Amino acid sequence: MKKMILLAGLLLLTTVAAQGQLKREYSKTSTGASSPVFSVTASPDIPMSVTFAGEKVSFDRLDMAERLDRELTGVIYGQTTTELCFKRANRYFPALSKILKEQGVPLDFLYLAVTESSMDYNAYSSAKAAGMWQLLAGTGRDYGLEVSDEVDERFDPEKSTVAACKYLKAAYKKYGHWPTVAASYNAGMQRITNEMTKQKVDNSFDLYLVQETSRYVFRIIAYKLLMENPKRYGYRFSRKHLYQPVAYTTVDVTGSVASWIDWAKSKGITYAQLREANPWIRSTKLTNAGGKTYKVRVPKQSDLYRSKRTNSVYNKDWVID
Repeated sequence: MKKMILLAGLLLLTTVAAQGQLKREYSKTSTGASSPVFSVTASPDIPMSVTFAGEKVSFDRLDMAERLDRELTGVIYGQTTTELCFKRANRYFPALSKILKEQGVPLDFLYLAVTESSMDYNAYSSAKAAGMWQLLAGTGRDYGLEVSDEVDERFDPEKSTVAACKYLKAAYKKYGHWPTVAASYNAGMQRITNEMTKQKVDNSFDLYLVQETSRYVFRIIAYKLLMENPKRYGYRFSRKHLYQPVAYTTVDVTGSVASWIDWAKSKGITYAQLREANPWIRSTKLTNAGGKTYKVRVPKQSDLYRSKRTNSVYNKDWVID
């Protein structure tokens, strides 16, 4: 026991001495003056291969490794956005993963939604793409979503996930290669098909594309690596840090609503809480001339207060408690 204590003491002294030496070395400027010591950063190791959506992607080729390195470094050190991705994902991944399973789409496509919107259901781009899956109005309508001034189901996390799955399955039927399917989500099937024919290749990794699309699938894989093993890259959360799923009761609305503000008040919630629970509502009223049935979520009061609920976690590897 005494030997172990002595050994531990020597190790501690050695570590302190080494840290002091590093501090002295890195605090010197070219003129010999002192400067603040900045936080140590580390470059991520790039794996030789990654399995994405059940398909092995090799990163032995230099260009492949460097493209992944760029994206992995970006998501690791973009701490503000990346932390929010984890927190929001804990709220939405349980419902979204269930839909992907039901639709027959690999769960790795959850990271496509992270890449598209940072899991912000209210995201809206300069190209007028909306929601977590960043669907254009025409694409949303093509895959069964209502898009109007009063109702825009692209902002509904679950309905938009179903629409995105329909697109992904149609693309897989065309390409038979999930990474190329992911690239087509960014560029469109027509562009990917045209470029593959023109450049005489059979998958998107070998294409010369505009920067946004060229980087796109690598960023998805980077998020997969980070979110499957966050502790390896320095991210540590307690359960209390992660945003929690909210339970709801559902009310069928088959007629018009003169004022969603009054409607919300009649259900014991604020208009803000109504909009948070139903982001597809885009106006203070609902005309509903066709008598369509809308399922409106009313959050349970017990889930709206931190003191009244327990903290669940989607992935136990995300937390330290």
